[in-house]
Amino acid sequence: MTKGQKRMEVSEGELDLFVNETSEGPQELLPKQGTPLEEFYVEEGYVLRVPEGEGVDLDEVDFDSIPEDETMIINMGPQHPSTHGVLRIMMELDGETILRSKPVIGYLHTGMEKTAEMLTFMQGSTNVTRMDYLSPLNNELVYSMAVESLMDLEIPPRATWIRMLMSELNRISSHIMWMATNGMDLGSTSMMIYGFRERELILGFLEKVTGLRMNHNYIRPGGVAADLPDGWYDDVEAICETIPFRVEEYQELLTGQPIFRERVEGVGVMTQEQALALSATGPILRATGVPWDLRKTMPYLYYDQVDFDVIVGSVGDTYDRYSVRLNEILESVRIVEQVVEKMPTGEYKTLDRKVTPPPRARIDESMEALIHHFKLHTEGYRVPAGENYVAIESPRGELGCYIVSSGENRPYRVHVRAPSFVNLQSLPVMLHGGLIADSVAVISSVDPVMGEVDR
Repeated sequence: MTKGQKRMEVSEGELDLFVNETSEGPQELLPKQGTPLEEFYVEEGYVLRVPEGEGVDLDEVDFDSIPEDETMIINMGPQHPSTHGVLRIMMELDGETILRSKPVIGYLHTGMEKTAEMLTFMQGSTNVTRMDYLSPLNNELVYSMAVESLMDLEIPPRATWIRMLMSELNRISSHIMWMATNGMDLGSTSMMIYGFRERELILGFLEKVTGLRMNHNYIRPGGVAADLPDGWYDDVEAICETIPFRVEEYQELLTGQPIFRERVEGVGVMTQEQALALSATGPILRATGVPWDLRKTMPYLYYDQVDFDVIVGSVGDTYDRYSVRLNEILESVRIVEQVVEKMPTGEYKTLDRKVTPPPRARIDESMEALIHHFKLHTEGYRVPAGENYVAIESPRGELGCYIVSSGENRPYRVHVRAPSFVNLQSLPVMLHGGLIADSVAVISSVDPVMGEVDR
């Protein structure tokens, strides 16, 4: 102890007070002695909430096989980028083996769903686009479709095809971003550089169309904010020619790399039964072999008019989740190419005057048009009373929007079924029995975006 320093003495009572003040309450991973049997059973990853009510006898599991005084409970995170955002995971370790784990969320607490009740339906797209900031256009799409369903709005064909084009390009950029960060998590700095290079190609096009690289507010109830700009065909064609070639580079860099294969094969395994019981969707469900993709199973927009395959795995490990996303990039390129061929002419938004402002040129010519424009942008429009749930396939799984309208210009209630939030509950199953060194790879394979978890 150096001169001037004082020894800090903490009594046992003060220590207990400090621990209680920093506790997250029910979210905490408690020691075995203080954990209810049912909760401990779920944390272990042995039993799941099977819809049919089937279960496993609690008495069959030996919870005391490892003495409690030989294990250690630690915190991992919240540390970005290793936990992909402000995600905290509590782990009980036996040496370097993970016995139990529990995700702890709530550090972002943006309150976007409550904010949506203070915004008009017209302003809602500016709010939801910030939830999943890696796939903002899909958030805008599901919100717009939910509002349009309540209003029984008919969307022009060109607007629908533009929505498909933008959503699939956004899916490609999201998966490429995952490829980049997943490579970095496993020590491949080259993959991080390559991934950002290809993502930049797509973000450049999105900026040309919407004016922004992210959080676009482009897909709105009634259609899209603006038509595709001049030269869009050549830009999309360049993207479709470049991405498959780059994916081959990813294959060479990672897929056949022995160190990469050893880090992901057989790591974080989740079975079909476990994935279904935990309501997992998206690539982590398809990696177990379940061909569930809302674009195929419950088609929306014009997905029933394009040809593409649903990519599935067989083992459900981290490698399968990697392979599914890698091949889904190529399938999205196929969809984009077909959308470009089928793109019709016509209006890019509905002409219903209740939701669509008058053309900008009319404002200088007509007082009625000016008043119409002013009223729509200050008060918005009223949506008939009712409730509705609409779901689409985002890059992370089923993205749903539940809206309740009381007949006013603002929603009475908005709830978003965020796939990252639901998929996070599969982490204890994936991490159980694995090594702490593999935990970052497993967390990355879930591809969580904490913006939509703590929305």
